[in-house]
Amino acid sequence: MTRLLTAMLVALWTAAGPGAAQQPFAAAATVNGIAVTNYDVDQRSQFLSLLGSPDTDRASVTDTLVDEALQVQAARLAGIDLSEEEVAEGMTEFAARADLSSDAFVAELGGAGVAPETFRDFVRNGLYWRRLVQARFGDLARPQDREVQRIVDRGPQGEIRVLLSEIALPYTPENRAEVEALAERLAASLRGQAAFEEAARTYSRASSARTGGRIDWLPLAGLAPPIASQVLTLAPGEVTEPINLGTFFGLFLLRDLDDQAAAPAIERVDYAEYLIPGGRSETALRAAAELRARVDVCDDLYGEARNAPEGTLTRQDAAPETLPADLRQELAKLDPGEVSTLLTRGDHLRFVMLCSRNATVPEGAFERIGQQILSQRLTDLADGYLAELRADAVVIR
Repeated sequence: MTRLLTAMLVALWTAAGPGAAQQPFAAAATVNGIAVTNYDVDQRSQFLSLLGSPDTDRASVTDTLVDEALQVQAARLAGIDLSEEEVAEGMTEFAARADLSSDAFVAELGGAGVAPETFRDFVRNGLYWRRLVQARFGDLARPQDREVQRIVDRGPQGEIRVLLSEIALPYTPENRAEVEALAERLAASLRGQAAFEEAARTYSRASSARTGGRIDWLPLAGLAPPIASQVLTLAPGEVTEPINLGTFFGLFLLRDLDDQAAAPAIERVDYAEYLIPGGRSETALRAAAELRARVDVCDDLYGEARNAPEGTLTRQDAAPETLPADLRQELAKLDPGEVSTLLTRGDHLRFVMLCSRNATVPEGAFERIGQQILSQRLTDLADGYLAELRADAVVIR
């Protein structure tokens, strides 16, 4: 059926009055004056059912076709056009996923009552939107090499990554019972992320306290084992029991979990530790802040320690699993050049700086991670843009 004949039928049935809603070429919806017909909806629903896709009910398919109409309209307004050859190429590529030629795929669809135009429009609409999103957001979304390298350097995201918030409560032998009691009260009373973040700002002594305890994605394999074992039992929004990590009690709220990531496995960490007298006193914390302002990398600490007592500065290269739980946890959160001042040793504050991580990087990991970042950013930007198009559109159902 030609597009001209289709348009004539749409016009006839649309003008036919209320009963026309049941007719194949009546409008199931109009999008800025352009009709999405009942026939379009029925055909797409049947097509998606053959592909085994979810959400093939009439309402969901109508929503999808309305979105696609908006996307195609926006692409054309942006001056994007597709040649017949490009659409045919897209159809061939899609059919190849089923190990069929485009003609064979169309024949299979035809045997199930799906018109060739339905397949063609499905491919064409997707091409329009991808071309528009790339043109509009490609440069903005493309990650810089240093961003990708930072993720590579962060190390194992292995098979599972977790997004946590933390409350860190340091203790000394003298106040351990008091701090443990506080940790238990918090664990029993905190419900939900908002309450956890308020408590983190009030009680936590980790550097993350100012952001409500939020810390970035961490590899599960990089966490101290007592934390990892509890986190795996949580649903998002739930909180661990108090975990004694040797020098502080930790509470951790699971915000999200990602078991699809693939990144390098960390073999060793290079870190430096500079001891500042005074424990967690205001004087020691102020000295740590002043030291932090003077140093950018681990090598800078050698100059700071030139006239300090022996043992003030140590630097080690170690496998993460050989480290004490508290130190391992703090290093897991740091990027090279970042510092933690949560830990103490006796009457000294420990100024811990991560120097580097030695990771086994799988072949092609840099490119794959870069593509993952680009794809996620494009998806987020495209979703936001589509929401704008919906808000500005005149859609009648």
